[in-house]
Amino acid sequence: MPRNQAIPVVNTPGQKRLVSPFDPILIFVTMFLIIIGLVMVASSSISIAENLYSNPLYFFWKQLISVVIGMGLALIIVYTPLSIWEKYSTYFLFIGFIFLIAVLIPDVGKEVNGSMRWIGFGSINIQSSEIAKVCIILYLSGYMIRHEEKLRLSFSGFIHPIIVVTLISGLLLLEPDYGSAVVLFATALGMMFMGGVPISRFIIWVFTAIVALLSLAILSPYRLQRLTSFIDPWQDPFNTGFQLTQALIAFGRGEWFGVGLGSSIQKLFYLPEAHTDFVFAVLAEEFGLLGSVLVIALYFVLVWRAFLIGDTSHRAGRLFSAYMAYGVGLFIGIQAFINIGVNMGVLPTKGLTLPFISYGNNSIIICITLVAFLVRIEMENRLSRKTSDSARYRSHVV
Repeated sequence: MPRNQAIPVVNTPGQKRLVSPFDPILIFVTMFLIIIGLVMVASSSISIAENLYSNPLYFFWKQLISVVIGMGLALIIVYTPLSIWEKYSTYFLFIGFIFLIAVLIPDVGKEVNGSMRWIGFGSINIQSSEIAKVCIILYLSGYMIRHEEKLRLSFSGFIHPIIVVTLISGLLLLEPDYGSAVVLFATALGMMFMGGVPISRFIIWVFTAIVALLSLAILSPYRLQRLTSFIDPWQDPFNTGFQLTQALIAFGRGEWFGVGLGSSIQKLFYLPEAHTDFVFAVLAEEFGLLGSVLVIALYFVLVWRAFLIGDTSHRAGRLFSAYMAYGVGLFIGIQAFINIGVNMGVLPTKGLTLPFISYGNNSIIICITLVAFLVRIEMENRLSRKTSDSARYRSHVV
């Protein structure tokens, strides 16, 4: 070997340096968001929990139990090879369909606030749309590998997953769950774009999807009311614009540094859904602009890590891992963007939780499990790099 040629640095048996198989940034950001979520659920729900259950921490304890369940499921996912998920990815589509159809069956689905979104098992409620989101990401990741060339080059390869996602979205609209349908459709289109589908095909279908969703909104009185009231909520501040005006008041009271943890006024029965859909408004009131920007930055880092992990997998030829990472990043990013936009009054009101922060047993469990997939993908990326470095080291020695 030439004298000046550098030998790559690898972990040989003689070296004692230990390299973590986990992504520390990803885990830190996720844990930080979960902790913020637990704090905000406790803070924003104290009054309503005391009023309804005579226990000010009722929602906090339920959310904490869901976090523990999510962590347990995450451990299973982290130590399950992705090849197994890829092998059975098609079956997850049927699981998603089963849950979405079951929730619409009388005496099976549970109606809450006029929506059939939950399947009740005693005191346990399963939200079918949350399960469907994971199932569709798994299914699309597998489909995009099996039909990679067909997806990019032919119209039939592109239209097949579009039909599947349209059917899933249709079932979501029957619940009705307009917000989840938008997130799911946008995530699917984003995954296919990352998979190499020409942008020319998206122009037509994105336009068609927008027209269809707007038509559904216009034909439904309550959806049309939501679409129009957010433009000028002060026009009817005690009826259609009540929720948004109360959220905007919370933002105004927060100013730069907030009124302090637990000192929110809007959560005291002024702002509806203060611990679920509009928890970000309470966070902005208690922690101000500084706290709001910090939370947005955490979501940005989380999505950035997801795409970086996906790109690493893509370059290494592990396409299923890459598409899974892209799907998780898109899902979390799109849902966080919509929820924050709704809270700030720049988007129509939708019943979507803020990932990791809003109260919601199903939501927090699914979000944790999705990040667990990212952790597993990065574990396999690091293992692959270590194996590759060791092989290069041996070749230099020989």
